[in-house]
Order: sequence, then structure tokens, then C-alpha cells
Amino acid sequence: MRTLKILIKEVARSKKGWSLYRLAKELGLPQQTVYSWANGRTQPSYDNMDRLCKILGCKIGELFESESVQTKLDIAVNRD
Repeated sequence: MRTLKILIKEVARSKKGWSLYRLAKELGLPQQTVYSWANGRTQPSYDNMDRLCKILGCKIGELFESESVQTKLDIAVNRD
């Protein structure tokens, strides 16, 4: 099983040098909305995902990191 982690903060910083605050302003959205996406509390709609890609100049795949649940478990177990 794989989970998706959204990398909005990392992509905004690497592609444009923007903070999440600046990204929210560029998107014309409340800052809290963008922070919720970045923290994984909510996911952007398809329309907002498309807007993110256009504004950041990236592909949708660049916004997500796929990591298997087993990998997360292995990392957690090996920390102890």
C-alpha cells in the first residue's frame, strides 16, 4: 500500500523561491487553505491542483511523494 505526501512547500521553494504565504497570495486563496494542504490536513481540488501546477511551473507528479506504508514502518522500527 502506498500513501501520497504532498510537497507543496518544497516545490514552491525550489521552483519559485516562494513561501506558502506567497503561494497563497499568488493563488488568491486564504493562507490557511494552502497551509492545510502542505500539512496534509486537506487535499487541493482538481482545479486547484491544476492551478498549482501552472503557477509553480511543475507537473502534478512533482507535487507528490509516494512512499509505501511498509517503508514508513521500517523506518519507525529501525529508529529504536
